Amino acid sequence: MSRQAWTHLGPMIFWSIAIAITAIACAALFYAAAGRVVNVSGPEMADSNDHFRLLLAGIETDLANGKLDSEQADAAKGELAREMIRARKESAPPQTELGRGALFAGLGAVALVGLGLYAMLGSPDLPAQPLAGRPELAAQNISLDDAILQIEARLAQAPDDLRGWTVIAPAYLELGRFTDAANAYRQIIVLSEATPELQTNLAEALLLEAGNAGSVEAMEQLRAAAEGDPSHVRSRLYLAAESMRLEDYEIAADYWREAIALASGDEAWLPAAQQGLAVAEADGVDSAAEQQAEMIQMMVGGLADRLAQEGGTVEEWMQLLRSYIVLGDLDNAQTAYDAAVVAYPAAFDRGELDTLALGAGLKLNGGAP
Repeated sequence: MSRQAWTHLGPMIFWSIAIAITAIACAALFYAAAGRVVNVSGPEMADSNDHFRLLLAGIETDLANGKLDSEQADAAKGELAREMIRARKESAPPQTELGRGALFAGLGAVALVGLGLYAMLGSPDLPAQPLAGRPELAAQNISLDDAILQIEARLAQAPDDLRGWTVIAPAYLELGRFTDAANAYRQIIVLSEATPELQTNLAEALLLEAGNAGSVEAMEQLRAAAEGDPSHVRSRLYLAAESMRLEDYEIAADYWREAIALASGDEAWLPAAQQGLAVAEADGVDSAAEQQAEMIQMMVGGLADRLAQEGGTVEEWMQLLRSYIVLGDLDNAQTAYDAAVVAYPAAFDRGELDTLALGAGLKLNGGAP
């Protein structure tokens, strides 16, 4: 059969099969819903008139034995007949023709709704498509590098594809291809418009590309973004950080204040911005860090004075020695180690202390390290 003939017959065959399956399903539902007894044993199917037959036999026996005369026997039989009629009426099944009609109508409605919905939403005329040829499944198995190669190939054929540039720009940034990311963001701005978010994205790529050297173009983009949107936080944070790097602390402080004023209070960047503002207001001096260093120096100095005057354990000498090493004060570290050797002349007592001093490059026992 030719492909053209199959194209015309395919939908017809599909609908035939679909209608047949629907009919079979409706028939099965009707059979299941019909009132009938299935797989019931013999005692459950016993005649419901057995009780009345026994009563009738009892009347005949009483008539034969003379316990009842003919009129009494006839009256008893008449009452028994009326009782049988009442019992049959009470035990009759409730199913009526109206019930069967409702069942047929419901099944028909289900079939019509199902087929009607598929006729509107489905596509029975489409040819069969192998799993390997479905793009949504193939996309699940493609790597980021392969996806970028495919997008790049399409962009080479259609350089005005805004959607392609929008997809590939952040992917370049993720892979560390900062120059390509910057070029992609430039293309997006040319093809759409220079929004504050796009300008900040371009500036971010340019700053990452430049490293610690900074970027004039990035600063221009950030200033344009901040001026274009008074509520744009990210551009102000970048401007503040770059102004700090350039040691322009007054301008940095202004941008820090603007960003902090836009915060709601639970942003992750807020503590860093507050610290940056404090440093900018102190003309680049991190007073908090200096105060912390002074406090550490006081604590270390107090420990050194106590050990010099009163002595201490090997662990305390190790604490003092480690503190000096962390502070980078190797001169005082050497002095502390020499004092510890005097306090504990036996090498066996200070094994870990010697190991710590050796690792820091100190002289052991007054000799070479």
